[in-house]
Amino acid sequence: MKIPSSIWTLLIGILLTLVSLWYGQNHNLLPAEASEEASLVDGLFNTMMTISTGIFLIVEGVLIYSVVRYRRRRDDDKDGPPIHGNVPLEILWTAIPAIIVIGISVYSFDVYNEMGGFNPHAIHQAPVSPQAMKMPGAAFAATLSTTPATAQSSLTQQEQDPATAAVRNADQIPQKQNAPGAGIVSPTIGPTIEKQSKPPALQVNVTGLQYAWIFTYPETGVTTGELHLPVGQQVRINITANDVIHAFWVPEFRLKQDAIPGRQTEISFTPSKEGTYALICAELCGPYHGAMRTQVVVEKPEAFAAWMQQQQVATTQTLDQAIAANPSSPPELTSTEFLAPYSRDMGITPETLHQIHN
Repeated sequence: MKIPSSIWTLLIGILLTLVSLWYGQNHNLLPAEASEEASLVDGLFNTMMTISTGIFLIVEGVLIYSVVRYRRRRDDDKDGPPIHGNVPLEILWTAIPAIIVIGISVYSFDVYNEMGGFNPHAIHQAPVSPQAMKMPGAAFAATLSTTPATAQSSLTQQEQDPATAAVRNADQIPQKQNAPGAGIVSPTIGPTIEKQSKPPALQVNVTGLQYAWIFTYPETGVTTGELHLPVGQQVRINITANDVIHAFWVPEFRLKQDAIPGRQTEISFTPSKEGTYALICAELCGPYHGAMRTQVVVEKPEAFAAWMQQQQVATTQTLDQAIAANPSSPPELTSTEFLAPYSRDMGITPETLHQIHN
């Protein structure tokens, strides 16, 4: 009994569908989920993997079948039949990919929007903050660019990010210049006006620069190079860049958001699993791009509160405890005399210092 080709087509279609659905859900290509929003991205990725597997099997299966079935036979020197195309088939194979692409685009946009999206109009200019100059954390942020003193900000003094304050000495570190009409290089970052009505449990301002990440907790003023988050609490990350485009990427959170100079991007998520995860810059930002990594520590709320308290205590310490200070008690030394032993340890000669002063 010969089975009709329509039955064979149906059976093969069912088999391909089952194989695609199985592999789309069991590919094991993604790292462990560590945020509540990760399931949204995983659902999108699994859908794309299911569709891709089905298309791959169909295309490769038809190709292999055609190679075997329609191969040239021995002693067959005849030309193939003249075929001028099949309009219905061409329309079908144009419509199917178009529908798939549109569907994935809508699905992708919905997931991206649920995770915070991108607000291209959230541009904040940063005034020079005298309080930031007095903060011990300002030394850590000394590589960030200076912004105009006349700039206006919609943020309160508490919300202003010290990581973007004017704390850099342009004579020591080359400074990025603002392009006329193109906005400022390093804006003050914080909650945008339209999102201040529903603040999350925690906000963190993130500044990317070559080649490091700086994190500021605006409610406490703590600035650090390592991101700590409490598990189970919603977090909003306000991101900007100091120099070039960077990308905030934590694979376990399924998060990737660009850090753009002069603009603020935002993304919201809720860490769901304790652990230490890698934060990677996923945008080629210079010769040392591969070294632009740091840690994201997700811990219990009690441990996070204890860590934050430790950071606040460290922040309030005077700079005299962290740097060499010339004692005011007699006998008083000149700056050159006091710094001489430190200069020798660093291999700096008096001739070098003389050249620098000149």
